[in-house]
Amino acid sequence: MRGVTGRLMLLDTASLYFRAYFGVPDSVKAPDGSPVNAVRGLLDFIDRLVKDHRPDALVACMDADWRPQWRVELIPSYKAHRVAEERAAGPDEEEVPDTLSPQVPVIEAVLDALGIARVGVEGYEADDVIGTFTARAKGPVDIVTGDRDLYQLVDDERGVRVLYPLKGVGTLQLTDEAWLREKYGVDGGGYVDLALLRGDPSDGLPGVPGIGEKTAAKLLTEFGDLAGIMAAVDDPKAKLTPSQRKRLDEARPYVAVAPKVVRVAQDVPLPDVDTALPHTPRDPAGLDELAVRWGLGGSLQRLLVTLGA
Repeated sequence: MRGVTGRLMLLDTASLYFRAYFGVPDSVKAPDGSPVNAVRGLLDFIDRLVKDHRPDALVACMDADWRPQWRVELIPSYKAHRVAEERAAGPDEEEVPDTLSPQVPVIEAVLDALGIARVGVEGYEADDVIGTFTARAKGPVDIVTGDRDLYQLVDDERGVRVLYPLKGVGTLQLTDEAWLREKYGVDGGGYVDLALLRGDPSDGLPGVPGIGEKTAAKLLTEFGDLAGIMAAVDDPKAKLTPSQRKRLDEARPYVAVAPKVVRVAQDVPLPDVDTALPHTPRDPAGLDELAVRWGLGGSLQRLLVTLGA
């Protein structure tokens, strides 16, 4: 993690290029007619983020494995509905729009030519890479993601916050512990317990049937954390309704494994990369070729000006 002396910005890259893909018209094309809406949209996002938040270091965190086997073994339904094709060796193929898949290698090549650190680690999701960079950071951290799972990393004392895009990246919700407490009644550390109790259909996490977000928040306020709630199930004097007690009791097998699935890893073997924000491109000639080949135009030029400022 060379280069991190001040504010570190971590991009949940797939989350952002998906947003760019759906937010920028597919009429944005390369000279050969290939759509480049996700590529140009992501460059515009990065330009705006660097302009508005001035990080000292920047890492584009990638999904080397979007559905790690170690999570699937614990909860088989984990992201199962997003599998396009199962593979015997390596990660299953994720269902991705036809015109987005070919843009991902272009995004990777452009980031590399710019000199923006790009990190994905085999067997782990981008969330885990973000969790590990955050754990190791010496200074404040801005995590840019459209995935609420990463709220678990919010930590006011360490200056860790989530920048959650509401519209493009021009309007960001700055998520700190005060915001989390007001919205969910928990701090960053308590968000894992809330998320696993509530469940998340988009990730194939069943949650505890009958325990929605409000009930989960109320139980956490009453009993402190997941361990406290499960201890209350065994305590006849604890203030649980009969149906809550029954449902939590029946959910014990899920509750036993869910924390490991929902909690992001913080021990990923990260490569030694220079995370410092580049002021000039690492590979100017290669970047020029990519700009012409893919018609990156103003999106790339604006970012280059911002990085050089």
